[in-house]
Amino acid sequence: MRRYLIVANQTLGTEKLVSFVSARAKAEPSEFFIVVPATPTLEMVHGAEGAGAVGGGTVLPSSPEHAHELAQQRLDKALAELQGIGAAVDGQVGHRDPVHAVEAALQGREFDQIIVSTLPKRVSRWLHQDLPRRLEHKTHLPVTHIGAAT
Repeated sequence: MRRYLIVANQTLGTEKLVSFVSARAKAEPSEFFIVVPATPTLEMVHGAEGAGAVGGGTVLPSSPEHAHELAQQRLDKALAELQGIGAAVDGQVGHRDPVHAVEAALQGREFDQIIVSTLPKRVSRWLHQDLPRRLEHKTHLPVTHIGAAT
């Protein structure tokens, strides 16, 4: 049985990630565990002024509670979709920092490979932080990167 840890947030449910899971599930007995870091999103706050002011508002990170809620919604939707194609999948919302989220997901679990699903390189914070290489170094597991279509 192959066990995959998937790290994703905004790219959960993308065609590339779903196709990857489907292909692996069909090729051999596989289990998937998704960790969704509760990374705050940037939101426009109208009427505020400051360094990030744009057109009468300021762009600020969302609250940790809102970030967790969005991550949970994405996880629930992805679990339903992947279970619908026959994949054995479970998951959890993790720490806002994807490295910490992966470390927590590894507690008491064993995986053969980590899959990091990101936005396209030009906009991905995780790729700018070199997340795939950092996870490979930290966990000593093979890491595969799946980039969303541009």
